[in-house]
Amino acid sequence: MNPTGDPAERGPLSGLVVADFSRILAGPYATMMLADLGADVIKVESPAGDDTRTWKPPTRDDQSTYYLAINRNKRSIALDLTDPDDLAVAQRLAARADVMVQNFRHGGLARFGLDHDTVRAANPGLVYASITGFGSGEGAALPGYDLMVQAISGLMSLTGDADGPPMRAGVAVCDVITGLHAAVGILAALQRRADTGLGDHVEVDLLSSTLSGLVNQASAVVAGGVVPSRMGNAHPSIFPYDPMPTADGHIIVIAANDGQFRTLCRILGCPELLDDPRFTTNADRTANRAELEPLLVDALRTRTTGKWFESFRAAGLPGGPVHTVAEGVAFAESLGLSPVVEVDGVPSIRNPIALGTAAPSYRHGPPSIGQHEAEIRAWLDER
Repeated sequence: MNPTGDPAERGPLSGLVVADFSRILAGPYATMMLADLGADVIKVESPAGDDTRTWKPPTRDDQSTYYLAINRNKRSIALDLTDPDDLAVAQRLAARADVMVQNFRHGGLARFGLDHDTVRAANPGLVYASITGFGSGEGAALPGYDLMVQAISGLMSLTGDADGPPMRAGVAVCDVITGLHAAVGILAALQRRADTGLGDHVEVDLLSSTLSGLVNQASAVVAGGVVPSRMGNAHPSIFPYDPMPTADGHIIVIAANDGQFRTLCRILGCPELLDDPRFTTNADRTANRAELEPLLVDALRTRTTGKWFESFRAAGLPGGPVHTVAEGVAFAESLGLSPVVEVDGVPSIRNPIALGTAAPSYRHGPPSIGQHEAEIRAWLDER
C-alpha cells in the first residue's frame, strides 16, 4: 500500500500511515499538509460523510468547494463506529497507523476503544493527536467552532472599525492556525519517535492556538498590561500601515521604519514631511497619525493605484492594491508562484511549502465517501 519509486518524488513523509478520524477543518487541514508531503492519509468518515461535504454553496460538480479545499491526497473509508464489524476495522487501522488524528469531544472515542490510552497500549509507537476546542480540562464540554473561538479568544474584539461592532475574520483562522500547530506537533513527535521508538500524545486546542496566533496583541495584554481594541485597518504600533485612497481606489501604504518613510516621502513628492518634528520617528508618526494621514492622502489622490504600485515596487517600498481573492490568485500567477494545482480535474491552492529535494506532491483529488474502502480493508487483512 505504501508508495514505491524515487523517495524524492514520494515526499519526505512517504511510508507513514495517518489514520484521520477528524472532520470539518482544523484536523483535515493538518492531515492534508501531511498528505501533501507524502504521508498515506486514510480519511475515516461516518457513512454520512464529513460535515463539510454538505456545506454548499459554492460547489464544483455538486461537490462542496469547502470540502475540496482540505481533503486532497487522502483515501476514504466509511465506517459506522456503532457497528461491531466497522468498529473492528477502525481499531485495526489505529493499531497499524503511525499517526492518528481525531477531533471528537474529549472522551468521545473511549466507548469505542479508540481513545489515546487504549490505542497506545496496543500500538506504543503511535503518535496520537487530539484536537479540541478548549482543552481537556474545564473546557472539555465546550464545542469547538471557529466563530465561537474568534469571539471568546478576543480576536473579534480586534476586528472591525473602532466605532463598529466586533467582526469575525473572513476565513476560519482559528481552525487553520490550530491545524498548523497540530501538524508541527505531529512532526515533532515523529522525530522523537525516531530516537526512542515510542509515540506520544499531541494535544492542541483552538483557544490556545488562537491566543498564540494573536502574537503582539496578546503580548500587549500579558506583558504590557494593555487591552487592545478595534482600530479598523490601523496598526497600534506603526504608521503609516493602512489602506489609503488614491485617484481610483485604495492602496496599502507601509512605512515601518524611518528609511521606508524617507522613501515614501520621496515617491509622493513630500520631502517637507521629513523636516517636520511631528513625524521624525515611527513613535512620532504613530502618535501624530491624525495629522500625517491627510497629508499623505492629498498626495496619493493625484495618481491611480496601479501607478503608485509601480512606483512602490520600483523603490522596494512595501504596499499594494486591495485585491479580491480572484485578483490575489491572478497576481500570484503573475509572479510565477503557480498558486493553483489540479488533481483529478479538481483545482486547489497548492501547498506553500517548498523543499529542495522532496517537494509536496499531488497524487489524487479529494475522495468520495468510502472511495477506497476495498483496498484499505484488503491491506488491513494482510496480517
